Amino acid sequence: MPAIALLAQPYAVWNKARGNYVLISAMKKFLFGCLILITACQPATPTPALLPSPTATIPLTAIPITDTPAPTPTLVAFPTPFPRFFTNEFDSSLVDWAILQAGNDFVPNIKTENGSLLVQMDSPYSWSYVVYGAQTYANVRIDAQTENRAGSPASVGLLCRYSAENGWFEYNISTDGTYNLLYGNWLDVGIADYLPITDGSSNLIQPSGATQQIGLLCSETTATLLINETVIRSVDVARYELAEGNVGITAASYENTPILAAVNWVKVSEP
Repeated sequence: MPAIALLAQPYAVWNKARGNYVLISAMKKFLFGCLILITACQPATPTPALLPSPTATIPLTAIPITDTPAPTPTLVAFPTPFPRFFTNEFDSSLVDWAILQAGNDFVPNIKTENGSLLVQMDSPYSWSYVVYGAQTYANVRIDAQTENRAGSPASVGLLCRYSAENGWFEYNISTDGTYNLLYGNWLDVGIADYLPITDGSSNLIQPSGATQQIGLLCSETTATLLINETVIRSVDVARYELAEGNVGITAASYENTPILAAVNWVKVSEP
């Protein structure tokens, strides 16, 4: 595994599972390592947003991580640009998506299988992100049909306006019936901070094992949260000054593992 530089002072981070800030020692810092694009594209317009420099490489078919950093991939031009608005039922490879890891020193098992995107994590307090890196959006809606296939408490969510430089909006729903909207921002390479924007609970959130649809609409200065086509909250996010960015999917484990989150389809559309 890559060497980790430790700082002497403790560090406060936002605990997404418990909804508060916690003070942890340097040995327990959440480290975010970002996966480079599995196969990146370079259409004429628009230019894909750059993701953070990775500290570990996590391909779709996991391979051992060595101490030798993986080389930065060369952008490859494809004959047909990747679509701007689409529905992906995950019946093919994630050639136009990128995977990011967060939390502990772990390698999530992320793959497409039988028409679903499967995210398995065996490490507690870990987060995985699957980001559509081929297009950036100012105003956009992203919907997904999700399912928690393990009994352990977990959360799934959606991203909009993801930018390595400026941050992102992250909407999470948990199997305990709660939800939150966070502003995430990279503090440094491998270190991120979360600021809670809003949170709450809803009886529309299904328990583990049930299939449900979630949606995130980012339009102008408003972020709108949906469950099963029902709006549960609209929030003014103007003060964060996020103009545009990528969209994506996220899943998280809490204190109990393993978790297995499934996304049966994702739809990216105009707001």
